[in-house]
Amino acid sequence: MSAALIDAAPDAIPLTAVASSDWATWLRVQPEPVRRWSDAHGFAAQPGTWLGLPDRDGRLSGVVAGIGLPADVWSLAHLAQALPPGDYRLAGMPAGLDPALAALGFALGAYRFDRYRAARRDPARLVIPDGVDGETLRADHDAVAFARDLVNTPAEALGPAELAEAAAAIAAAHGAEYTEWTGDELLAHGFPSIHAVGRASPREPRLVEILHGDAGLPTLTLVGKGVCFDSGGLDLKPADGMRWMKKDMGGAAVALALGRRILAAGLPVRLRVLIAAVDNAVAGNSLRPGDVIRTRAGHTVEIDNTDAEGRLVLADALAYAAEGQPDLLIDFATLTGAARIALGPDLPALFANDDALADGLLAAGRAVHDPLWRMPLWRGYRSMFDSYLADFANAGPTKHAGAILGALYLDRFVPEQVPWAHLDVYCWNDADRPGRPRGGEAQGLRAFYRYLERRYRGG
Repeated sequence: MSAALIDAAPDAIPLTAVASSDWATWLRVQPEPVRRWSDAHGFAAQPGTWLGLPDRDGRLSGVVAGIGLPADVWSLAHLAQALPPGDYRLAGMPAGLDPALAALGFALGAYRFDRYRAARRDPARLVIPDGVDGETLRADHDAVAFARDLVNTPAEALGPAELAEAAAAIAAAHGAEYTEWTGDELLAHGFPSIHAVGRASPREPRLVEILHGDAGLPTLTLVGKGVCFDSGGLDLKPADGMRWMKKDMGGAAVALALGRRILAAGLPVRLRVLIAAVDNAVAGNSLRPGDVIRTRAGHTVEIDNTDAEGRLVLADALAYAAEGQPDLLIDFATLTGAARIALGPDLPALFANDDALADGLLAAGRAVHDPLWRMPLWRGYRSMFDSYLADFANAGPTKHAGAILGALYLDRFVPEQVPWAHLDVYCWNDADRPGRPRGGEAQGLRAFYRYLERRYRGG
């Protein structure tokens, strides 16, 4: 629950957002003391700046915050940590700044991961604006914060068992069915690829399932890659490539946060959430380059690179998901560095086998300022997985089209008739920005929820 959002405060200080391009016009109609005060401080409403306005006794009586145009969800995100602690209310905004998104950005600006270091100060608090649904606003904030917390948690404290515990807690809170296959149970129940990737770690691999909703409802299945730490396996990553691999479970974090959000909102679906939780470790029984493994779907796969492990664990989960003939299948994964090279850290790569689904997701991302970027499932590249002794390999010698190849590998395990979207996410902020502190990020979460809400509830 966000400490930066409150329902009411009679003495809340008015907060006015003004675009820098509108500053001269706004200032001309203000009382003379305000104009003189602004001039004395050289304030020009530049984005990310603010000016406190005193009353006659020197107390803070108002705040003017500068924003840029076009306004977005992060326009007021700097204020929760910049303003003096206290209560504030939106008193004016430029056209185009949605009050719900502005309030969400303000609240996310207060986010801090405080498990190991206490926050240095209390955030400023914002009264939920008139006309904004406080329950929805808090749910959006809490979903993002939940995913960020999971990604930020070090691997020593968040292994496969702890990730499974997070899933079990969600199921228990919402009266959902919960199933978990651990260690050699994965082999007994037909998940050999997940087992092969995770068997070298002393922390046993797992597949967990949350199931909730009547059988007559459309089945929505979410799948998350939960590689809790990725060493690269025997194809060991270099030090700089391994440094942040606690975040390789970011797809699972987003899938769990989205599932939690859907359950809390009561969307009319039969929800299934599948999380493949493993460590990609090094030991005497590690998966080796050149090994051949069999997948749940029956394919044989030659291991070209043990660091292309995410697609292996997702393959079994997707095959299992497809057996339930879902109305919609979605997976989230920190799958390829190539997606970051192509699109940078802020744009998750969206792949889909259905144009209407892709278009709806892109529109939802634009509506809530949670951007996605579609990339092609170019099946002509499938030959790049050719193997001389197995049905196909998990990677190949080419450096071309890495993000597309990762998606194409997963595409083999999804029947054509099942609408499917795959999001290749970074789930990380490399540096501090307003509302997006350095560390874990819940990319695509709000966009996908907006789309699902409209698909299954309308409006």
